[in-house]
Amino acid sequence: MGRPTIAIIGAGPGGLTLARLLQKNRIACTIYEAEHSRSVRNQGGTLDLHPKAGQRALQEAGLLDEFKRFSRPEGEAMKIVKYDGAVLWDENVMGNVREDSGDRPEIDREDLRNILLDSLLPGTIKWGKKLNRVEPDPKAKDKHILFFDDVTVEMGVDLVVGADGAWSKVRPLLTDEKPYYSGISAIELWSLDVEKKNPWLSEYVGKGNCFMFDEGRALLSQRNGNGSVRAYASVRKPETWVEDCGIDWTDHAAARQAIVTNHFNDCGEDIKKIILESDDELIPRKLYMLPVGIKWDSKPGVTLIGDSAHLMTPFAGVGVNVAMADALELARALISQKDSIVAKAFSDSHNIATAIKEYEASMFPRAKENAEKTYRGLVGHFSGSGGEEFASKFRKYYEMRKAAQQEKEA
Repeated sequence: MGRPTIAIIGAGPGGLTLARLLQKNRIACTIYEAEHSRSVRNQGGTLDLHPKAGQRALQEAGLLDEFKRFSRPEGEAMKIVKYDGAVLWDENVMGNVREDSGDRPEIDREDLRNILLDSLLPGTIKWGKKLNRVEPDPKAKDKHILFFDDVTVEMGVDLVVGADGAWSKVRPLLTDEKPYYSGISAIELWSLDVEKKNPWLSEYVGKGNCFMFDEGRALLSQRNGNGSVRAYASVRKPETWVEDCGIDWTDHAAARQAIVTNHFNDCGEDIKKIILESDDELIPRKLYMLPVGIKWDSKPGVTLIGDSAHLMTPFAGVGVNVAMADALELARALISQKDSIVAKAFSDSHNIATAIKEYEASMFPRAKENAEKTYRGLVGHFSGSGGEEFASKFRKYYEMRKAAQQEKEA
């Protein structure tokens, strides 16, 4: 390829990772981001990066050491409790003895985003550029035109990469599929400076995640590296529940009490305290997803990564990892075309189309596998036996390791 125009729509983990990988291999690109700056909104909670997905992408991007500076191995600790408060599993007490122990350290989303942002060349990101639509360029085969809400236009784009999330404006070029409601709504609750303000909550949640799963409801709490705890009180309800339930979400104290009274009132006191005492912020969220196994026919000059391609609920914790794996595979495909002797004999359009096909051939099955895992998590997390089943998996790993150690010492 010569110097084709590559437009990445969205400055989330996937789009930023792709840009870094391309620039590291001397392939120019531009990110168009709807937000006006890196600090315009909170970037969310914490996440773990897997060795063969997020960490591998960062390694090839030359950013793994920087990731290790900010990551928190202790954040892997898992605590599982029953709805009545009975503790089913607690790695804060016994240590992390799982099969993947030490492989998936946590990192705050904001820290990960800053690592990626700071790795890019100045001017890579055009902030405040909310995409309105993408159209094929009628005057140039396989090229596209970007139309933005500020009435500006970018002509003759050779490759448009939709990294613009659930409601992608790029996706309609490839498929008519749209996200649908997963059946779950979550109330996000924050407790800031938790060690000083609420030592009980800090100790109870522990160093990592504290989960309660039950029929039609779940409470997922997680420690963040900035000294906060975020909890997600989640319920299986119709799509209009947030609007129709009668709770005034602007009155946070009353809303927290209503959540407990209406949906968690038979729970143990510790479960209720997490909800009632996470009093620094409250955000209702509806969770959407794309069909498991979504595919489309490859088209020259346009593709998707991350949530744009395969939106999933958070109930397997793989979303960002899959997005970064997408970025890595697409970058590899584009780089291989750039470096291929055969490819240099063809046009940019041909080489990009070849790279897209190669990337999508690996992305579709990977996305399907992770979407299936996530859907199983959605079903399990909101079942009456979900907590016991989750804890039993960890207990199985523990017993296997214990037996192997005893055999070794015998």
